Amino acid sequence: MSYISGMLAAVPLAKKAAYLEYAQRAWPLFERHGALDMVENWGDEVPEGALTSFPMAVKLEPGESVVMSWITWPDKATSDACMASMQSDPAWEAMGEMPFDGKRMIFGGFETVLRCVGGQKEW
Repeated sequence: MSYISGMLAAVPLAKKAAYLEYAQRAWPLFERHGALDMVENWGDEVPEGALTSFPMAVKLEPGESVVMSWITWPDKATSDACMASMQSDPAWEAMGEMPFDGKRMIFGGFETVLRCVGGQKEW
């Protein structure tokens, strides 16, 4: 079963185009390191919660949107190897600064336990 690297971030509305351009430049690096796909999602209906919420999680400020992103890997070992490459592969450094506050980014790795696609299912 696949492995997912997920991320939430607060991105300034004025930097949406820069964020998408950054993500498009990052994809070939992820793909070179074994990623199967990458999905970027710009917040559309992301309500503030009373106890928890996406906006609270990233400390959303006025003029920002929550972005949810994930990368699908064939397995955890491939994901781990890619993440390790970020310390040694100069191509990552050449990407430059992220167009958002990385300190408020939330990320993690997830083992896929159920996947349903167009009538197909995996579990």
